[in-house]
Amino acid sequence: FVMGMLLDPVGIMLITLPVFLPIIASLGFDPIWFGVLFVINMEIGYMTPPFGFNLFYLKGIVPPGITMKDIYWSVIPFVIVNIIGMGIIMYFPEIAT
Repeated sequence: FVMGMLLDPVGIMLITLPVFLPIIASLGFDPIWFGVLFVINMEIGYMTPPFGFNLFYLKGIVPPGITMKDIYWSVIPFVIVNIIGMGIIMYFPEIAT
C-alpha cells in the first residue's frame, strides 16, 4: 500500500516479489491468492494520496472545473470497497483461486 504511493508497478514487483514469494510459498499459502491480494493492495496505493498515480491520470481527462480535491474526496468510497474486498479475500481464500 505504502509503496504504491511512491513507486510504479514494475518497481514494486521487482523489489517485493523476490522477497515475499518464497516466504509465502514456504508458509504454504497459495501463490495465486497472494498475487490477487498483491494486485488489490497495489491498486489501493495508486488511488490514495499523496501521489495516487491513477488520480492524476483521471485529472487529465475530466473537465477543467473538477479539482484534485474533488477527485481525492470522490475516491474514498472506492478505497473502502477495495479494503473490504481484500479483507473478504483474506478471510475466504477460495474466492481468489
